[in-house]
Amino acid sequence: MPNIRHSARRSVRHTPEAPTRTQALAPGESIDAHRHDDHQIIYAGSGVLAVTTDVGTWFAPGNRAIWVPAGCVHSHRAHGHLDLHLLGLPPDANPLALDAPTVLAVGPLLRELILACTRDPRDDSAEASRLRAVLLDQLRASPQEPVQLPAPTDPRLRAVCGVLHDNPADPRTLAALASGAGAGERTLSRLFREELGMTFPQWRTQLRLYHALRMLADDVPVTAVAHRCGWSSTSAFIDVFRRAFGHTPGTYKRRP
Repeated sequence: MPNIRHSARRSVRHTPEAPTRTQALAPGESIDAHRHDDHQIIYAGSGVLAVTTDVGTWFAPGNRAIWVPAGCVHSHRAHGHLDLHLLGLPPDANPLALDAPTVLAVGPLLRELILACTRDPRDDSAEASRLRAVLLDQLRASPQEPVQLPAPTDPRLRAVCGVLHDNPADPRTLAALASGAGAGERTLSRLFREELGMTFPQWRTQLRLYHALRMLADDVPVTAVAHRCGWSSTSAFIDVFRRAFGHTPGTYKRRP
């Protein structure tokens, strides 16, 4: 399952300033664990971006961006052909007052501001400064979106989550899954709420949406995605996807 564990033997790259740039990543390509002294806005103009830390994975399609605070160790992974836009902000520029990665809604204006500010990172003109100021204002007004897949630490919970990561279409109830995890249904239900801040059905829906975005980015047909991710019908999948991301899976596949 998508999670990073760091130890004394693991090398984590430290880049003091979060570089502002654009970068193309091929499907499945990744950027290893690293951290910056600056904050960073990460936006995928195409494809699906997954940002992973010790506590979970945040994922963002084209109408979302991910805020990564200064000092946070994180890695990136591309699903589909990723057109990555990275925007560094100095430590004293924290318009969101957030100390953990957060997914933000990206409207048309914020999208164009991110594209403009990453197009020429060396531009220090007065116009570029004004654009960045407007971008900070837009970030303050941007709604936060709960598009996260928390990672468990309890081995019993990890066992259940691992089974569903391997097969998101697994239809078994938590009671049925508990038999192979060495814990009862009530214990696992409590662990989902305490460790992950979600009920079991909520976490499974997030997991299925994560896998659905990955498959759509790889051009898997919508009907096949619904089946492989465990929805009872294509219409049920479309309804859940629309409520989560604001548009249908078909619209998402056709976006530039």
